[in-house]
Amino acid sequence: QVQLVESGGGSVQAGGSLRLSCSVSGYTINRLCMGWFRQAPGKEREGVASITTDGSTNYADSVKGRFTISQDNAKNTLHLQMNSLKPEDTAMYYCAAGGAGGYCITLRGRYYGMDYWGKGTLVTISS
Repeated sequence: QVQLVESGGGSVQAGGSLRLSCSVSGYTINRLCMGWFRQAPGKEREGVASITTDGSTNYADSVKGRFTISQDNAKNTLHLQMNSLKPEDTAMYYCAAGGAGGYCITLRGRYYGMDYWGKGTLVTISS
């Protein structure tokens, strides 16, 4: 059974940084599409960043140049380095895994086939 546990959320001021981590058990992460998603109050969940089995990354336009997704295969852990944070980045952040054959399935910016989800970690950015 694949389990994902996020950590690293918190409250920071605008312009600050946070590093989220997602510890994965039950499967080797470099064989999966791994992604970070977020959901702000009253808004739909959106994909933030993803990484595939060959190391290819993808980012939402709103976070390009500010966020970096990476994975530590030795520790089976996914990270999201978030810099230059803005109040609009405030949300619950979720780690997810799935895809097909280690690649993400996306259509018009939406992810499909993300079968495993963590419970989330809250990020709050104050102005």
